[in-house]
Amino acid sequence: MSAERYQRISTFADLRQADLTVCLEQVHKPHNVSAVLRSCDAVGIHTVHAVATDENVMRKDTAMGAEDWVFTQRHGSIQAAVEHFHQQKMQVLVTHLDDEAVDFREIDYTLPTAIILGQEKFGATPEALALADKKIIIPMVGMVQSLNVSVAAALVLYEAQRQRQQAGLYQRNQLSFEQRQILLFKGGFPRLYALCEKKGIGHPPIDESGKIVAGPEWWQQLQFSEKHK
Repeated sequence: MSAERYQRISTFADLRQADLTVCLEQVHKPHNVSAVLRSCDAVGIHTVHAVATDENVMRKDTAMGAEDWVFTQRHGSIQAAVEHFHQQKMQVLVTHLDDEAVDFREIDYTLPTAIILGQEKFGATPEALALADKKIIIPMVGMVQSLNVSVAAALVLYEAQRQRQQAGLYQRNQLSFEQRQILLFKGGFPRLYALCEKKGIGHPPIDESGKIVAGPEWWQQLQFSEKHK
């Protein structure tokens, strides 16, 4: 990749928030998934999680380019997802309207945070409500008592962004060296990245000039995959 593109991706990587994420629980409408992914990219989320039976719920054609910059991870159950978040020492929030829920603006989003967004028609499952650390609501004074899931996601995420900007969290690089390297490879060499993912080939490191650093074995493996795909 060019030096200019390398610098642009590096600057972009510096702003990624590795300890802020969203978990889509059975959200299945493509336009909602697309809108949530775009909001996640806009506030600097590095990885979005999904609990879904459909492996294609985060498929490439839903997000209008956001999937090129936001990584996705699918879980087989909400229990597995929440366990993953707690292992990362994240507070787990779920959007839900009941007497226990607190105003979403009262939450401290400078802490490592995962936000569960429930299915479009029925909302979060009872399992998600039981497993989450806190329930949050977006106060409303109209006759309608809920927002579209993608709108709700955007509101909560921009409150998180506001707090994190004030706390200076966007001025600290949060990505590990490995995460940064994969982002550089994915953004700088998207075709090669897709091929590596498809064929299970390891990702090569990228040097400070934006060039791939790989021995002949890696290139031979890549060429073999190209010929036999």
